[in-house]
Formats: sequence, structure tokens, C-alpha cells
Amino acid sequence: MTKRAFGPEIRAHVHGKVTTADQRLLENLGEEHWVHYDAWRALRIQSEFVEGFGALAQLGPAAAVFGSARTPVGDPFYQAAEEIGKLLVESGKAVITGGGPGIMEAANKGAFEAGGHSVGLGIELPHEQELNRYITLGVNFRYFFVRKMMFVKYSQGFIVLPGGFGTMDEFFEAITLVQTHKIDAFPVVLYGTDYWTGLLDWLRGQQASRGYIDPGDVDTLLLTDDPKQAVQLLERLQ
Repeated sequence: MTKRAFGPEIRAHVHGKVTTADQRLLENLGEEHWVHYDAWRALRIQSEFVEGFGALAQLGPAAAVFGSARTPVGDPFYQAAEEIGKLLVESGKAVITGGGPGIMEAANKGAFEAGGHSVGLGIELPHEQELNRYITLGVNFRYFFVRKMMFVKYSQGFIVLPGGFGTMDEFFEAITLVQTHKIDAFPVVLYGTDYWTGLLDWLRGQQASRGYIDPGDVDTLLLTDDPKQAVQLLERLQ
């Protein structure tokens, strides 16, 4: 297994508390702090983009798989993610995840055992989270917004399994970019009918019915309980 990793920076201790680069970036400590720290931080952010672009530029066709880091081995969704990772590789794609445990590990495992490219885009967190052992290319990021760019830039679509706030963040980021035509031909497949139906009903019944979004915005989302169909839907709509 070959891993390539950049960053993250060594965590800083401020008043006895471990902080991340994102936390320090968003702190407001006055004008003097900005002059001495934020201007240099902009160069660090720039370098992180360059490092990510350099690591992923030759990846080729890929799809991102999202879902909860808390999904245990043996859970039906873990098994589905593993199968999805395998099927994506068999369809000629690399698999990109957040590099952590749970659904991410499962998708990476499926890709790795199928002999394909298995990518993990890790993130600096207050509590250490190692990249899972099924990754062939790993990149660690300090900043969430840089990492998000990499998911969208180097994926041709997302398959989203059940998850928490982080999963929802990536999901809504993608559909916002599609809605605003920042990206074209970018399928988002939701795996798990029981899990996602309530959210889709709410989007139609509250947002679409009030005119906050167009009904067609919800119709672009694809729902399935079949790993094979999830991959086929991704292929068909690219």
C-alpha cells in the first residue's frame, strides 16, 4: 500500500486547549493579530491548494462516497459501501472518501481489494483520526474549504450513504453547486430509501412548496437501495 500525505500542521495548544487550523483562522483577536498572522496564513492556504492539486491531478475518473464515520463493520450500510467501492473500480473509476472509519473505510476497502485507486482526503480534527488502512493515496488537509474543493474538482459525482452533519454538509454543498450552475452534469445519488425519504419529502413539502427552491431541484437527486444501481445511475447521468 502506498500513501502520500501532506500536513496537517502540528496542532497548537492555546491556553491548554488543542486547536485546529480552522479554529485559529476564524478567531477574531484584533487587527494586530491579522497583520502578524493572517497574511502569512493566506500563503499556507495557497500551498495547501497546490499540494492537493499536485497529488490528485493525474487521478483520472473518480467518484466520491460519503457517509457516517460511526457506521460499524458488519452494518448493512458498511457492506453496501464496500460493494459500491468495488463496483466503482470495476466501472473504471477511482474512489474518493474522507479517509476515515465507517462508511469511508468500507468504500476504500472495496476499492482497494478490487485493485483500484482508493483515495482518502483527511482533515485535521481536535481529536486525532488516522487515515484508514485501505487507502492507496492519502492527503491530509488543515482547512475544510480546501478539502471540499478537492472532492468536487476531482469527482464526477457523489454517492451519499447515511451519515451525520459532515455527510449533510458535503451533500448540500454539492446540490447547491448544481442548483447555481457552478458545476454541470454532476449526479448526486442517495443510498438508503428509508433514511433519505423524510428529508426529500421535507424539501418538497417545505422548501419547494414555499418557492424557496424549484421542484426540479429535488428531482435531480437520485434514490436507491441497490449498490449496482447507485453506480449505474452515476454513470448514466455524467
